Amino acid sequence: MAGGSEPCRVRLHLVPDLRPEPDVSTAGRRQLDPLLQRVAKGDEQAFAELYDSVAPAVFGLARRILRQAEHAEEVAQEVLLQVWQQAARFEPSRGSGLAWIMTMTHRRAVDRVRSAQASTDREDRVGRASHERDHDSVSEAVEQRLEAAAVRRCIAELTDVQRESVMLAYFGGCSYPEVADRLGAPLGTIKTRMRDGLIRLRDCLGVTA
Repeated sequence: MAGGSEPCRVRLHLVPDLRPEPDVSTAGRRQLDPLLQRVAKGDEQAFAELYDSVAPAVFGLARRILRQAEHAEEVAQEVLLQVWQQAARFEPSRGSGLAWIMTMTHRRAVDRVRSAQASTDREDRVGRASHERDHDSVSEAVEQRLEAAAVRRCIAELTDVQRESVMLAYFGGCSYPEVADRLGAPLGTIKTRMRDGLIRLRDCLGVTA
């Protein structure tokens, strides 16, 4: 069975230089089912033939869902490797081999979209939570206990990049991810600038923790 060693085509680079192409031909579709049965037995030549037949269609579907070519190539790699490893699970009575492979492709591409969105949502929640905590510990103390003139003087003593970040976050109402987007900098860099800027601002204003 094809669950052990990987064929060289998979092991070296599964989807080199793919381009979106038309769907598999009718004749090609008829050949996929017996090819899958041979792949299930570990036949590397059969996998090579199947690969050449379906790889462009797999990549094309992934590209339509994911938009970005590099992400589509990654999904195509995963799908074709899964075909090699799980060909024995294909059941001709439930549909064609091409339908089985393309359903697998669609599911993986959609999962990739959902995973990316979930990651973005988590970063946004973390950024907003961090913004709220810092606001509670420093900004409220600044607004409640110190005069505006002192605040302006201390902000002027920050570096340019620190001042930009602090002004956008605490006086512009932006979350950390929004500040990063506005300034075109990585989120981690913005967090570092904010931390350093807040420390200098706190020390200048004499705010105690």
